[in-house]
Amino acid sequence: MKKLAAKIKPTSGFANLFHIGLSILLPILVFILVRINLVEVAAVVILLAKWRMFAVKPRHWPANIRANSIDIIVGLSILVFMSHTDSQTIQLIWTLIYAGWLVILKPQTSTLAVASQALVGQIVGLSAIFLNWGDDPLYLLVIGSWAVCYCAARHFFTSFDEPLTSFLSHIWGYFAAALVWVLGHWLLFYGEIAQPTLLLSIIGFALASLYYLEKTDRLSVLMRRQIIFILVAVIVVVLAFSDWGDKAI
Repeated sequence: MKKLAAKIKPTSGFANLFHIGLSILLPILVFILVRINLVEVAAVVILLAKWRMFAVKPRHWPANIRANSIDIIVGLSILVFMSHTDSQTIQLIWTLIYAGWLVILKPQTSTLAVASQALVGQIVGLSAIFLNWGDDPLYLLVIGSWAVCYCAARHFFTSFDEPLTSFLSHIWGYFAAALVWVLGHWLLFYGEIAQPTLLLSIIGFALASLYYLEKTDRLSVLMRRQIIFILVAVIVVVLAFSDWGDKAI
């Protein structure tokens, strides 16, 4: 068994370097396409990079799309961020961030890493939606927020033996959609971050922490109370000190 395990170790050497090189090539290509104003083509390239999702029988496509949804969300979101600035330096920074995602964070499979992937996907996905489509009809923001939060929740639960994964993911997606529907009538921004993005990130992080600690038998009553108290306090501060007057739409 030990010899067999040694044979199926993750690839290394030239094959591993070749894979990393291909992963880095994608952000570079996206950067070049953005610089020459071919944003739509860059989006197609990001989607085509996931062609392996469809290299199986059609009945497996939905599962493959769900499994790759966070990676797609992160890629398209970074494309949105890059296309909303004319600064080559900032675009290069986003290129490096995208490369870091593909090479460092995305390949990790530990529970903490998968949770981090889900959190990153939700934050950048929601940020891109409100940055790029903040002036569009509210129902589009609601649908987009539901999709991002649903995919993030599904991705988060993949590290746990959770029988209610689908149900809980739909609940989180519905909550996000409802929150955006309410706050979207008075859409506020803190710099480039929309209020729904901030609140959903805070609430999502707190709930994920509670779930993770509970599953790992490290959630004491005191810790639960502290997390809930901090969560409520932060939400109250965000809502109470928001300027609701001259920014309502």
